Amino acid sequence: MPPTSPAFVAAPDVAALAAGAAIFGTGGGGAVHTAQVVAEQALLENGPVPLVTVDDLGPDDLVMLMSGIGAPTVGIEMLSSRHQIDLLVREAQTAAGRPITTLMAAEIGGSNGVGPVGWASRLGLKLLDADGMGRAFPSAAMVSMNVAGLPCDFAILSDVVGNVSVIKTIDLHWLERHARALTVASGSICLGAHYPLTAETARGAVVEGTVSAAIRVGHALLSSSDPVAAVAAELGGSILLTGKIADLDRRTEDGFARGSVTIAGTGADRGRLQRLELQNENLVVLEDGEVLVSVPDNVTVIDAETGQAITTEMLRYGQRVAVLAWACDPIWRTPRGLELAGPGAFGYDLTYVPFKEATR
Repeated sequence: MPPTSPAFVAAPDVAALAAGAAIFGTGGGGAVHTAQVVAEQALLENGPVPLVTVDDLGPDDLVMLMSGIGAPTVGIEMLSSRHQIDLLVREAQTAAGRPITTLMAAEIGGSNGVGPVGWASRLGLKLLDADGMGRAFPSAAMVSMNVAGLPCDFAILSDVVGNVSVIKTIDLHWLERHARALTVASGSICLGAHYPLTAETARGAVVEGTVSAAIRVGHALLSSSDPVAAVAAELGGSILLTGKIADLDRRTEDGFARGSVTIAGTGADRGRLQRLELQNENLVVLEDGEVLVSVPDNVTVIDAETGQAITTEMLRYGQRVAVLAWACDPIWRTPRGLELAGPGAFGYDLTYVPFKEATR
C-alpha cells in the first residue's frame, strides 16, 4: 500500500518539497529557490493548502494543470509578476466555463513542482497530490494524460507584461509548437494552464502521490548526515558516478537549454568519464560508448556533499557532483509512453533498456 498523503501542505513543508522537487526535476523544471520563497510567503500569508488525492475529488471539482514553460536559464532572471497567475486562472476558468477548484503541477520536477503550492494558497484552491510526469520533461506532449489518450481542450499562456494567449490545437505536439513559439516571443518564459480534468478523467491518467513523495525525498535529504545515500535509498536508485565537472557545453536555443556535460570520476571512481546529454533535463548517460541510462528513466546531478540537486542551468565547471539514477513511473515504459518520451522522441537512435538492466 502506498504511503498516505498529508492532509495539508504548510509553510514548514515547503523546504522539503523544494528539495525533493529539485531531485525529481532530473535537471529541469527550473531552479527551486525563487519558487520556494514565493510559496513559503504565500502560505504564511494565506494559510496551508489542502492536499487531496484523486479519490477525494467530487463531481463538482475541476482540476487545472499549472506550470512555467520556457528556458530555465531565462527563468532565473525573468521572474513572474504577482498578478500573472490571477490573470491566467481567470482566463482558464472562462475557457473551461466553470470554476477551478484544484490545481495540479504539470510536472513535479523543479520549480514547477513548487509553484502550484503557492498559487493554490493565494487563490484559495486545493492541490492534487499528483502531476502529469512524475519528473520533468521539456515538451508539452510528454504528459501522462497524453499517454492515457485524453484530449487537451485548451491551453492558456500568460507572460510577465500581461499578454494572454488561448490555444486550441489538434494534439499535444501542435500545442508544443504553438506554445513554444509564443514563449520565445515573450522572452523565453511564460506561465501556462492546460488540461482541465475531472474526478472521472483524472483517474488512471495522472501520476499519483508525487507531491507527498517529493516531500518525503526532501525530508530524507535534509535530515540525513549522508544525504546522497539517503536520497538514493528513498528513491530506490543508484549513484552512477561521483566526480567533478570537467567540461560543459550549454546554450539556450529555441526556448530550451541544450548541450552536454562531462564528469570525471574522483576517489573510487577516478579514471572514469561520463557524458550527460541535456535538453532542459538530463536525457542520456554514456560511459565508454555504452548507454547507462536514458529517458524516460530519471537522472539527476546532485552536489556530492549536500545531496542537493543541480539543475542544468546551474551546472558549473569544477563542481563536485554525483550522478543519481532511478526508474521512471511505469506509465512511461508502455509503448505509448516510450513513443512520447523514450530516446527516439529526443532524436536518439537508441533502444531503450530499463534502468536496472542498463546499469553495470
